[in-house]
Amino acid sequence: MSAPVKCPICKKPTNPTHKPFCSERCQQVDLGRWLKGNYVVPGRPEDDSEQLPDADDHA
Repeated sequence: MSAPVKCPICKKPTNPTHKPFCSERCQQVDLGRWLKGNYVVPGRPEDDSEQLPDADDHA
């Protein structure tokens, strides 16, 4: 038998309605962390030569 899944924010048991969180509050806390930039998905380092030209450059 597997261990019960815990909310990644407060560590309480998850609620199927808000899975993988325990409540709407924890869902909102997590969303706020994403929006503030606390969580980052790793990617390649930016290279200036690969950036798309600005719309102003087409004039």
